[in-house]
Amino acid sequence: MNEEKSQINIDQINTDIRTQLNDDRPLRHNSPMAVLPIILGIALNFACSHLAGKFALPIYLDTIGTVAAAALGGYLPGIVTGLATNIINFYSDGIAIYYAALNALIAVATTAFIREERNRKVRDLVLFILVLAFIGGFNGAIITWLLTGPGDDSFTVNGMAWFESHLHTGPFPSFLYLNYLLDVIDKTITVFVAVAIVSIVPKHIKKKLWFSGWKQTPVTKAEREIQKHIFRNGHSLNTRIAIVLVFASLSMALVVTAVSTSLFRDYSRAQHTKLAEGFSNVVAGMIDPDMVDRYIEEGEAAPGYKEIKEQMYRLRESSTDVEYIYVYKIEEDGCHVVFDLDTDDLPGAQPGELVPFDESFHDLIPKLLAGEAIDPIETNDTYGWLLTVYHPVYNDAGECVCYTAADIEISDIRAYEKNFLLRMPLLFIGFFILILVIGLWLAKYHVILPVNSMAMYANEFAFNDNDEKQARENVQRILDLKIATGDEIQNLYESFCKMTSDSVTHMENIREQNRVISRMQNGLIMVMADMVEGRDSDTGNHIRKTAAYTRILLERLREKGYYSDQITDSFIDDVEQSAPLHDVGKIAVSDVILNKPGKLTDEEFDIMKTHTTEGKRLIEQAISTVEGEGGEEEESQSYLKEARNMAAYHHEKWNGRGYPEGLSGEDIPLSARVMAIADVFDALTSKRVYKDAMPFEKAVSIIQEDAGTHFDPKCVEAFNDTLEAFRKVLNYYTDLENSGDEEDKSSGPKRDVF
Repeated sequence: MNEEKSQINIDQINTDIRTQLNDDRPLRHNSPMAVLPIILGIALNFACSHLAGKFALPIYLDTIGTVAAAALGGYLPGIVTGLATNIINFYSDGIAIYYAALNALIAVATTAFIREERNRKVRDLVLFILVLAFIGGFNGAIITWLLTGPGDDSFTVNGMAWFESHLHTGPFPSFLYLNYLLDVIDKTITVFVAVAIVSIVPKHIKKKLWFSGWKQTPVTKAEREIQKHIFRNGHSLNTRIAIVLVFASLSMALVVTAVSTSLFRDYSRAQHTKLAEGFSNVVAGMIDPDMVDRYIEEGEAAPGYKEIKEQMYRLRESSTDVEYIYVYKIEEDGCHVVFDLDTDDLPGAQPGELVPFDESFHDLIPKLLAGEAIDPIETNDTYGWLLTVYHPVYNDAGECVCYTAADIEISDIRAYEKNFLLRMPLLFIGFFILILVIGLWLAKYHVILPVNSMAMYANEFAFNDNDEKQARENVQRILDLKIATGDEIQNLYESFCKMTSDSVTHMENIREQNRVISRMQNGLIMVMADMVEGRDSDTGNHIRKTAAYTRILLERLREKGYYSDQITDSFIDDVEQSAPLHDVGKIAVSDVILNKPGKLTDEEFDIMKTHTTEGKRLIEQAISTVEGEGGEEEESQSYLKEARNMAAYHHEKWNGRGYPEGLSGEDIPLSARVMAIADVFDALTSKRVYKDAMPFEKAVSIIQEDAGTHFDPKCVEAFNDTLEAFRKVLNYYTDLENSGDEEDKSSGPKRDVF
């Protein structure tokens, strides 16, 4: 592919980027039908719950809609259905809101069960029902026990009695067993009704009901599995977002709960204080200050005493929070009883009876003796942990004749606080699940899937950057993602598209330049080799034939599995390209010796042998020059190193009797061992000034005879397997030389010749 064609393709890709990124059409938004599971789910919950109540069934059937909505729409519709049902029920049943978390968990469990892709068996369905019953029945029973107690309906009472008598359990375990068993029945009906509803919905409708949030072209399930495992050096972003959401929500919940509890405690204490003050004031209004002494002396015999006491009883019965109501006259020796009401646990003191001061009142005695008003006081003495409010009663002379008092047990206030603390988490959990699912849902479709999709395609792009067609296909796949989150992720995606298209342009330009450089390099090698070989009047196409022979031998060695750790595509290319330089050292040998028609003398042969060391020196000098200019060893020097090996060692012999260093066996570089066969075979089958060309069969027999002495036995074995290919190359160049046709001589024969 030429440079102009490459640029045209990339321009088209850039046009596609601009077209697709500026396309404002929605990608894959939810169908309006996606809200139907929520509407139908809420309606089902209320309808089935109403039927269960109408027929006085011991089960509720109030999660059928939640399960159906989750099965049809996914996590969000299921959770919203469950929470909305409980919120609406809150207006008619004050504690319904505290079960919202259970409905949300049922929606989560249902969606997880539906999305798990495996063959379903009966045991899986049974396990699913038991899980739902555990969420709704077991945990629901605990909430009920803590909030309201077991209740007094006959079915619950009789059921608990049966478990207590047969299993010898206490009330609480019996209540748990009963509710779990009932909820197994409830969830069995729920699941089968929900399955029936889901099964009658057509498949194409189900796709529209499923609530998703794609902001890109949806990826396949297989691609999502790939995304789960690539670039995973620690916790996934999804996990980290979940941790952040959980931590933030829990932190906020703890702060809100602590502040709310403190405010509730202060409010509750203030309200109870006001209640006690109100009771004290009311009782003070009942007392005739001038009759206090007679009340103490005569008791119930005093006029109006019984009536006042009855009024005090009725007043106390109006509130369950006030524990004690009494009237004391404070003297130096203690508290003289005026009125003291009986309680279930403790009879009241008789009029005139002396009650000693509690230790916690010692600091207040001076004020009490002086008839002054005192602030509400919290005590934990003889009569327990109490909040006490004293109210002075004055006569017409302004003298304090007694104190009316009302006590509220602090344990009652603590019970309110505990109940509040219990309800707060129950209220929080349901909405926490909703917030967590919404957060993860948004993160999934707006961040995780887009980023993972880009990462996956970037990974494929990087691994295939040497394949032009694959690189263009990967760019198109990236464009086809069409990420449109409308935020920084989309900005990143647009930059990513531009970067990948520019990278393809750059890579293709580099490939074209590399092809030009490679052609120039090969041409220069051939020119240099021709200059050297041209000094020898009879070598002809020696450099081209030996290059072709080396490729034939190396490819056959690879087919047979020999030297597989060395013979790669790049190694074969390097050897073939640098093979013409194997006799470059002859440039230092005299023309007289090179073209001598007769046998060389010993001195002349010694000079001829120096072409190996001289060739090695010349090529090593070239290698040193490339290294000095910062060339990459593997890419820029590998072919020169193989040229050096062949130039230096192609006259070495397998048995160690060659020259220049007397190397033997595999100590001789593989490229030189292959060149040895190619060089000798061409020398035998080519005409020289000192000999005629040897017949093909005779040359083959000589090569075969020298296996294990002159030549590597494995290379000879490869030679024997490729005789026809050698013959084709020899015939091609023989015909070319005989015809005198030099056309296309520089490039050698086409590969299909051999």
